[in-house]
Amino acid sequence: MAELVYRPVIGAALTLFKALDLKIDTQGSENIPRTGGAVLVSNHISYLDFIFSGLGALPQKRLVRFMAKDSVFRHKISGPLMRGMKHIPVDRKRGEAAYAHALDSLRSGEIIGVFPEATISESFTLKSFKSGAARMAQEAGVPLIPMALWGTQRIWTKGRPRNFGRNHIPVTIRVGKPMDAPTDEYAGAITRRLRGHVQELLEAAQRAYPVRPKNAEDTWWVPAHLGGTAPTPAQVREAG
Repeated sequence: MAELVYRPVIGAALTLFKALDLKIDTQGSENIPRTGGAVLVSNHISYLDFIFSGLGALPQKRLVRFMAKDSVFRHKISGPLMRGMKHIPVDRKRGEAAYAHALDSLRSGEIIGVFPEATISESFTLKSFKSGAARMAQEAGVPLIPMALWGTQRIWTKGRPRNFGRNHIPVTIRVGKPMDAPTDEYAGAITRRLRGHVQELLEAAQRAYPVRPKNAEDTWWVPAHLGGTAPTPAQVREAG
């Protein structure tokens, strides 16, 4: 069936990114399988991460179905688009239905996108991972694909105004090699291994990032452990 909504939305996003003159650097897209199911797992630092994660799969001509909170599907603008792109709504009080939906999609050969931190990391460091991605991969018999994004927080993130000006912001996308999810291995152990791979990709993306803060006021998007003024994970927990 033709993707009557997804492909036009991609086209609109690419047109917007060109207008904003974003500098998108993607490496590792060849690790996305051309056919068959997979669970794509990324860090989460921006409201736009699902778009950039999806871009990482485009060179392989794959469309990613993301799991997202159901409130996005109830919005009068985003709702019809999310449903039309066949993304999966997640009601956190009744997550079983979304999990079953994702399993069916994986078994039918779709790529499902998951942010295992569940919410945006305000420290821009990796939070703990929930084990749902690993369990889905185990049950569906598909690989896990680790991914890391960097720079997206500079465009639109939690607690900061949107930056949709023509500011030439670089966005770095790194896709890792597929990871097996053996059914005889504890999902928690797979999740720890997965998080380690995402961490390695995140550090690689940060090293490759071509710009540094312009001045002291521009250090907000850099994690504290890298010399920036983003809150530490401990400070985020205390504020919450």
